[in-house]
Amino acid sequence: QVQLVESGGGLVQSGGSLRLSCTASINIFEFNVMGWYRQAPGKQRELVATINVGGRINEVDSVKGRFTISRDGAEKSVYLQMSSLKPEDTAVYYCYAAILSRNYWGQGTQVTVFS
Repeated sequence: QVQLVESGGGLVQSGGSLRLSCTASINIFEFNVMGWYRQAPGKQRELVATINVGGRINEVDSVKGRFTISRDGAEKSVYLQMSSLKPEDTAVYYCYAAILSRNYWGQGTQVTVFS
């Protein structure tokens, strides 16, 4: 059974940094794509950044230049380094992975940015 376990959320002041980690229960290169979504209160879940098996990265415009997605096959993990955080980045961040049409989600980790 595929499991995704996130860690690294927390409370941070505006302008600060956090690093999110997501560890999978299987070889991450079995996934077509992995990445991060987020959901703020009262809003729909949105894509933050993804990386596909070939290494292509897709990011939402609002995080370009501030967030960096990366992965480590040996650790079976994908990471989201977040810098220059803003209050509008406050959300629950979810790890996401897909194998063909099958989607997998982590339990979510809260990121709160205060000004």
